[in-house]
Amino acid sequence: TLNNLGAWMKDKHVEKNWATQLDSAFIRKDPYGVVLIIGPWNYPINLLLVPLIGAIAAGNCVVMKPSEITRNVERLVAETLPRYLDEPGMDLLGGLDHAGLTLLPLPTGSPSVGRIVMTAAAKHLTPVTLELGGKNPCYVSDSCNVQNVARRVAWGRFFNAGQTCVAPDYVLCSVEMQEKLLPALREAITEFYGPNPRESPDFGRIVGDRQFQRVQALLHSGHTAIGGQTDAGERYIAPTVLVEVQQDDPVMQEEIFGPILPILTVTSVDDAIAFINARERPLVLYVFSSRKEVVKRVLERTSSGGFCANDTIMHMTIPSLPFGGIGMPIPRNWVLREPPQPTEPSTGRVLPAPGGILPRTLPALPSPTAPYPQQVPAALGLVLNPYPVPPGTPQGRAWYRCRPSHPQRLCWGSELGVEPLPR
Repeated sequence: TLNNLGAWMKDKHVEKNWATQLDSAFIRKDPYGVVLIIGPWNYPINLLLVPLIGAIAAGNCVVMKPSEITRNVERLVAETLPRYLDEPGMDLLGGLDHAGLTLLPLPTGSPSVGRIVMTAAAKHLTPVTLELGGKNPCYVSDSCNVQNVARRVAWGRFFNAGQTCVAPDYVLCSVEMQEKLLPALREAITEFYGPNPRESPDFGRIVGDRQFQRVQALLHSGHTAIGGQTDAGERYIAPTVLVEVQQDDPVMQEEIFGPILPILTVTSVDDAIAFINARERPLVLYVFSSRKEVVKRVLERTSSGGFCANDTIMHMTIPSLPFGGIGMPIPRNWVLREPPQPTEPSTGRVLPAPGGILPRTLPALPSPTAPYPQQVPAALGLVLNPYPVPPGTPQGRAWYRCRPSHPQRLCWGSELGVEPLPR
């Protein structure tokens, strides 16, 4: 932010018509004044401090309200932040539940609460950026490397115990692919978290008792093929894969937000597209296929806030891609390379490099919800910068690929088939 603040604040000169050639026409950005940041509980450091940085850099005063569910983080922020920020420009509301603000009588993250927030803000014509979730589909075609798919889906689904808004929420695949995918998922879960994930320092817990009971109730949908173990005392739910799931099962009626992965079978890519289009437009849509035409077919015939092919979550690591939803998740619209601004919703796309899936090692990273205080240092470093991305990545239809010799190499290109420029 400090390195780019001068460029962000600079006046943007615009084109003029023939009658104003001797005039000056430019756009100047002004601060709003006071910004209220209500932090969610699933990434309580990242989703509190990242908006704070943008708001302060833009010249605003900030009122912060950390989630009352993550008390340890709330205490950490309250004790640490005043050492680095001027208190006259920043205020912290701690120890309040959402009802205490008279703005949020319900847990944050749901569309119903988003409507309450926007209704309250509309009375004062106050711009709003919401953090809303949704069910993110993941279509797996028959033409792909099953082991790579299993590792990337398992990593994206079970990272932070599934409490991630852009995690794949369910898998669509053929019956034949399901039979291949199940043993590969079991192997990937064991690789990441060991034979007993409960003992793994890299697998987190459900954040609270209420959330635990809600996610635990979803285990009654379909048939448990992998995992399913729970412990209410630890708020532990094992990485779980469900099969024989029906469209009207409870697990398919709401965002799971936990370590449960339902698999539904479809007959073809067109069947999967019809299934996706019959529901709310997702925040992100994932596709795994070695065939470029399958990826493009899904991309062109569906609508989603983001699109990521042959990987999960990695589109979030590219600062030049906007982050937002369409329809229900609107108006989540973050451009990570600049402080958030109220603009028209835009979407990000991450497409595969030519040649399909390439292998990449996906580590079992520490979870932000792992037990505190032992996990605090590792969790803070992970949440604030899980995968460093070089600045200055161009905007446009960006995509990510990796090479065996460079397991975390970022590239970009304007379209599929264009040779990328390594960054």
